Amino acid sequence: MRRFSRPSRKAISSSKKKKKVGLPPGTLIYTGDKVKEETKIKITDYTEDQFNFQEFKEIQIDLTKIEKPLIKWIDIYGLAQVKVIEEIGRQFRLHPLVLEDILSPNQRPKLEDYGSYIFTVLKKLSWNQEHEDFEYEQISLILGENYVISFQERDTNLFNPIYERIQVPKGKVRYMGADYLFYVLIDIIIDNYFIVLEKVGEDIENIEDILIKNPEPETLQLIYRLKRSSIDLRKSIWPIREIINKLQREQSNLIKDELQIYLRDLYDHIFRISDLLENYRDIIFGMLDMYLSSVSNRMNDIMKVLTIISTIFIPLSFLAGFYGMNFLYMPEISQPSAYPILITIMVVIVLVMVYFFKRKKWI
Repeated sequence: MRRFSRPSRKAISSSKKKKKVGLPPGTLIYTGDKVKEETKIKITDYTEDQFNFQEFKEIQIDLTKIEKPLIKWIDIYGLAQVKVIEEIGRQFRLHPLVLEDILSPNQRPKLEDYGSYIFTVLKKLSWNQEHEDFEYEQISLILGENYVISFQERDTNLFNPIYERIQVPKGKVRYMGADYLFYVLIDIIIDNYFIVLEKVGEDIENIEDILIKNPEPETLQLIYRLKRSSIDLRKSIWPIREIINKLQREQSNLIKDELQIYLRDLYDHIFRISDLLENYRDIIFGMLDMYLSSVSNRMNDIMKVLTIISTIFIPLSFLAGFYGMNFLYMPEISQPSAYPILITIMVVIVLVMVYFFKRKKWI
């Protein structure tokens, strides 16, 4: 799981949040921990017949010049350069609170309709093999009339399949509108949750095997870490149901009627993910009870063995104590065969008691 020798992301982010205390709402300060990520701006313009891709490190052109039926996708990686975000906000007339939320990577997933554009915050989840823990990254999306803007903390391969689909001349993305691109971006984020939950399922199976075979104190730590991860997953996944519901219920000129069928499919996916996550949480809580029961059963087995051993030695201790009394007149002591007879009696008592315990299935 996570290595605690390095500062956690929460610790880094909270220290940066302190700098914002007392500042006016809308003040733009990046509070994430990926400050070394170089900002990249990928601009994809396409129609059913045209495709153009550009990449910049600074905004050098007016991005708002979009002639129908052209669709523009502005994909921004790295948020440490606040001036780039400010320029995007100035060109597209984004609300300062929207820009503030984009630069605050610990936002709860949400959706807000500003009339001329829709703003949503989602969480990308992935498994970090190096730190053996889940990584949470905020992705902000803005849907306009003929454009979509996506903001990511770092350059990942999450959206690479979408770039490949856009390059296909007769692909559905090419002849659908910006709302469909908006849907596709949300869809790939949600589909990635299945991969994360598959990893959770594997961890649950491994821990269950340990619980059945040989639970150790370290097993309890694994269960608690898995429990904490499931709580974090729930915080990131459950609000998305509300987001999809809003997209379905609220009437917006930016979302066409033909997109509703895709939104229903999206809601079905997130519902399945939420249901699977709840099942995993129940299993994890059940594993805590299983661990305590296993430890209790092991303790009972130990106490049973000790009790049987003590019970066997009780009559032997009685005989040894009885004949260990220093009375002058004990006729058995004067007999030459008294010692072997006493030893034989002790052995017989042990064998009889062991046989009795086995008949009762106590051992």
